[in-house]
Amino acid sequence: MSDLFSIEPSAPLAEALRPKTVGEMVGQSHLLGEGKPLRLAFEAKKLHSMILWGPPGVGKTTIARLTANAFGCEFIALSAVFSGVKDIRAAVSMAEQNLALGRKTILFVDEIHRFNKAQQDALLPFLESGLVTFIGATTENPSFEVNSALLSRAQVYVLKSLSEEDLRLLFERAKKQALSHLDFDEKAVDLLVGYADGDARRLLNLLEQLDTASRASGTEKITPEFVENALMLNARRFDKGGDYFYDQISALHKSVRGSNPDASLYWLCRMLDGGADPKYLARRIIRMAWEDIGLADPRALQIVNDAAETYERLGSPEGELALAQAVIYLAVSPKSNAGYLAYNQAMAFVKQDRSREVPVHLRNAPTRLMKELGYGHEYRYAHDEPEAYAAGETYFPEGLSPSWYKPTDRGMEGKIADKLEHLKELDRLAKKKD
Repeated sequence: MSDLFSIEPSAPLAEALRPKTVGEMVGQSHLLGEGKPLRLAFEAKKLHSMILWGPPGVGKTTIARLTANAFGCEFIALSAVFSGVKDIRAAVSMAEQNLALGRKTILFVDEIHRFNKAQQDALLPFLESGLVTFIGATTENPSFEVNSALLSRAQVYVLKSLSEEDLRLLFERAKKQALSHLDFDEKAVDLLVGYADGDARRLLNLLEQLDTASRASGTEKITPEFVENALMLNARRFDKGGDYFYDQISALHKSVRGSNPDASLYWLCRMLDGGADPKYLARRIIRMAWEDIGLADPRALQIVNDAAETYERLGSPEGELALAQAVIYLAVSPKSNAGYLAYNQAMAFVKQDRSREVPVHLRNAPTRLMKELGYGHEYRYAHDEPEAYAAGETYFPEGLSPSWYKPTDRGMEGKIADKLEHLKELDRLAKKKD
């Protein structure tokens, strides 16, 4: 009689199809293709520490394992989520035993960004001594998340999301090796590739779920409808605090600045679909109005504020339409960063300049003593002057006369520029009279 508890579970499809050689890798041709960095390192037998940075499911762990196979090294894997300094010491002890047997060791740390500074520092002596070759994997920007000391001892390789062609190749491989009994409609394959969103592991997990659902329902025909009904399809990849978040915000902002309403809508919808907080997006859209449209179209500022208020009242999904229309308006508005540049220049000047005295004629004089000291004396009330402008008057501290705000000729700012030029002419005329 067989022991029920001795039966080992079958490996997940993602594990069963994990490449055994570099030639079986799908994607990352910029690193593993002929003449590319990692392929050259393998061919030259130059083992080195590295950090693999990229989104989930693109082959970071696979590359680490292939490296160990290619160089004949023992492979020790740690997860920074569950491991600590004690686990590092245990791994080092195993590496010392391997070395005594003439075997090199690769220490692979998944999610290396989850290690704190002390845990990362604990790795350094063993990298420097050559006891282990370190390979770290991270979905976060190592410039921010990995200690500079560790970063300087490892080559950073950037992995990319898998293309549609890559995912289709992976699908064909999975179908041939494990899912040949299923008949996939081409549109169902399109749907799966789209929802995989560049993630090989996600695609294989979806296929595994489909296989289970098809067996339960007694059908071998996989249609788009079957896919929709059988799977809980997750949203697109979206990291609310990491690089994907800021990359997409950047793309939205630059699309607005570039006056492309369709691209602006695309990135807004990508973020909303991925779970971004619409209130956060509203705040960023308001910022865009002030930074990139400014006084070229003052109506834009009102529209984006109204859109934010509309979302507050309606919530999702109705209020998201207001944000979408605000983004469109910003994209098609005349652009000016004159106010943004002027503010930055003025702030930079003030931070490095000394504290200058307020000119006496501009000072407030609420008491008799202040008036006797000359505060407010000879101040010219602009409304009493022709055109409500005190031509020739100075408002800066003595010895200071910068010109930071330079309006463009676009939109409302064109009229502002004309007015300022007219006022400067009045100043010049006033000085001639003096």
